[in-house]
Amino acid sequence: MTTIHQTEKTDALLEKIAEYACSKRTFSEEAYTTARYVLADTLGCGILALRYPECVKLLGPVVSGTIVPGGSRVPGTPYVLDPVQAAFNIGTMIRWLDYNDTWLAAEWGHPSDNLGGILAVSDFISQQCVAEGKKPLRVKDVLDYMIKAHEIQGVLALENSLNRNGLDHVLFVKVATTAVTCAMMGGTKQEIINAVSHAWIDNSSLRTYRHTPNTGSRKSWAAGDATSRGVFLAMTALKGEMGYQTALSASNWGFQDVLFKGKELVLARELDDYVMKNVLFKVSFPAEFHAQTAAECAIELHTDVVNRMDEIDTITIQTHESAIRIIDKKGPLTNPADRDHCLQYITAIALLKGSITADDYEQKQADDKRVEELRDKMHVVENKDYTLDYLNPEKRSIANAVQVIFTDGSETKQVEREYPLGHRFRREEAIPHIERKFEQNLQVHFAPKQYNAILEAFSTQSNVEKLTVPSLMKLFIPS
Repeated sequence: MTTIHQTEKTDALLEKIAEYACSKRTFSEEAYTTARYVLADTLGCGILALRYPECVKLLGPVVSGTIVPGGSRVPGTPYVLDPVQAAFNIGTMIRWLDYNDTWLAAEWGHPSDNLGGILAVSDFISQQCVAEGKKPLRVKDVLDYMIKAHEIQGVLALENSLNRNGLDHVLFVKVATTAVTCAMMGGTKQEIINAVSHAWIDNSSLRTYRHTPNTGSRKSWAAGDATSRGVFLAMTALKGEMGYQTALSASNWGFQDVLFKGKELVLARELDDYVMKNVLFKVSFPAEFHAQTAAECAIELHTDVVNRMDEIDTITIQTHESAIRIIDKKGPLTNPADRDHCLQYITAIALLKGSITADDYEQKQADDKRVEELRDKMHVVENKDYTLDYLNPEKRSIANAVQVIFTDGSETKQVEREYPLGHRFRREEAIPHIERKFEQNLQVHFAPKQYNAILEAFSTQSNVEKLTVPSLMKLFIPS
């Protein structure tokens, strides 16, 4: 069966997502340029994650030793897998350190998570094309698919808050990956609708693993799970599996009534390339994005306080409502996943060290008693203006301010940051840092010859866009 039952009109949201996913269009130069940096940054963060055994243990085939002829390669590893498992591997790598692009709105998330599915399917399609004597996909095609996936996930997030219903944002990853990868594999509009209807019916994992007292490492592979499920649903629809035209709106049993308190899911704007152009980069710190500007503020204060740690009485952090809701944490932090989503821990590390790296969330750094002493002295308050500007589509700020008061009554200046370095308003300033971060991440894993070949391939927009997908993947295969 290839179509859904046509007893009722298909949900408009399913129609719009499918129409956009299979449309042929050219995006703005800014979107393509930004997508190139997102691709590099995302791959670099995935490569850096291979330093961490807790990530590496999750990678590879489901059954040890399985190799799929003509399958999808996993960057930085020897694995060649079916596209569903490859999507899980790539998605897990790139999200493990929580160190690349971010989208903040009524719902937050990381649109680059979709690259797990997009890259796995691109490589799989290209391997098939080469075997049949056809031309493989080019990286320019990958950038097109990335822009679309970013847009679907990000526009859904503008006004539809999953987190207020206890649901995890990776549902929007699943929806976006399903739509885009189905289109990539030649799906018709109707097949994409069928596939996406299943993504909504799947619904979402709970946010349990992101919050005290259950914060844990699942948050680092949740996106891999979502993007791989998207590939599975796309491939299932392409086999002719039926879909469900009122998966969202069906009375009593649809997503909106069961999981969204009866509210209608909406697209806040027409789907184009808005999200890619406005996406946020994590340039300096592997930390939850609502805390990025707090980290910048604290690093600026480092020299003023580093030699007066014993004299600190109070540390005041002014922030926005979303930060208070998800990363304002008191009490014990039990693992790296807990620490990198704690506003106070991130601020304490920045004050102490004047920098933050992924290693700062490991137990060795957490055992420094000064970190907890500083956390105990922190007072987090909402600044209503910050909350309003966070939701303002013309600003999309992520503001924080930090000030330290000493026991003798003296105080530091209050340092305020409205926009983090990775914000669109600071894009030119950020680009050299993004390039340096990419270089440093590659150096961790690759020998100089391979490292230099990757840098050369990514050195210009034209170099990247003309690469074939097999050539791109070959660059990242361990030599």
